[in-house]
Amino acid sequence: MLYAQATPQQKRRALREKLASGELVRMPGAFNPLSARLIERKGFDGVYISGAVISADLGLPDIGLTSLTEVAGRGQQIARMTELPAIIDADTGFGEPMNVARTIQTLEDAGLAGTHIEDQVNPKRCGHLDGKSVVDADTAIKRIRAAVDARRDPDFLIMARTDVRAVEGLPAAIDRAKALVDAGADAVFPEAMRDLGEFEAMRAALDVPILANMTEFGKSELFSTAQLQGAGVNLVIWPVSLLRLAMGAAGRGLDALASEGHLRGQLGEMQHRADLYDLIDYEHYSRFDANVFDFTVADSRATKE
Repeated sequence: MLYAQATPQQKRRALREKLASGELVRMPGAFNPLSARLIERKGFDGVYISGAVISADLGLPDIGLTSLTEVAGRGQQIARMTELPAIIDADTGFGEPMNVARTIQTLEDAGLAGTHIEDQVNPKRCGHLDGKSVVDADTAIKRIRAAVDARRDPDFLIMARTDVRAVEGLPAAIDRAKALVDAGADAVFPEAMRDLGEFEAMRAALDVPILANMTEFGKSELFSTAQLQGAGVNLVIWPVSLLRLAMGAAGRGLDALASEGHLRGQLGEMQHRADLYDLIDYEHYSRFDANVFDFTVADSRATKE
C-alpha cells in the first residue's frame, strides 16, 4: 500500500548484489509509476527510466529539453512505487561538472538506485540516430569524476554512457570506456553496439559491468537475454518498449472508436478493472478506512464495462 517498503539504500545494495552475482539484470523501461509496479509484478530485476520516455511523455523530442527538476521528479514518482531498484537516464548531467554533481545528489535524494551520464555534446540526441556529436575525452572524464565525487551513498551506481561507437568506431569507443572507468565509473553503457561481437569486445576490455540497450527500431539487433548473457553483458534495458506497446494499443483503440463509435470489440485488449485494482492494491487501503474499499468487482473477462 502507498509506496515501497524497501528504502533507497536497500534497493541500491540489492542492485549491487545482483550485479556481483553474475546474473543478467533485466530492466524494462517504466513510463509511469503504475507500469513500474507491473514490471515488479512480472518478476523482473529492476526498473529503467528513460530520458526519451520522459521527454515523449511531455510531448517533446529527446534532445535535452527536459530539466533536472522534471527528470528527478518523475524518477521519484516511479522509484518509490516499486520494491525494485530503478536506474534513471540523466543525459549529459544537465550542465557543467558542478551541475553534474548536483544532479547526482538530487537523484540520490529522489530514491534512485543509479544513473548514467553520457558523453554527447549538449543539446544531445537519441543514441540510435545519425548525426551525433561527442565531447572530447577530458570533458567526458570531468563529468564522471564530478559524479563520483558528489556521490554520498557508495552504493549509488554511477554508469558512464559513451556514444563514441557511432562517431569514431569501436576501438575509439573502447578507449573512451576505459578512460571513463579509470575516472571512477562503476559500469559502462556502450550505446548503439552493432552486434554481439562488439559487446564481447567491450566485455574483454573492461572489468566493470556493461549494459545493453535493446531499443526497437535502432542500430542494435534485438538480441535475446540468453544471447546477451553469453556475450558477457551484465544489464539489459528495454527503455521505450512499454510506451511503444501502450501507444500502439491506444492508437488502435482510438481508430476503432472513431470508426465504430464504441469500444466493445476492444475489451479483450484492455487491462480489466479487477486487474487494475489488484495492481494498485486497492483493497488494502481499507486498513486505514473501511469505507474506502467496501465494494466488489466482477472478475469475469466477459463482463461489459
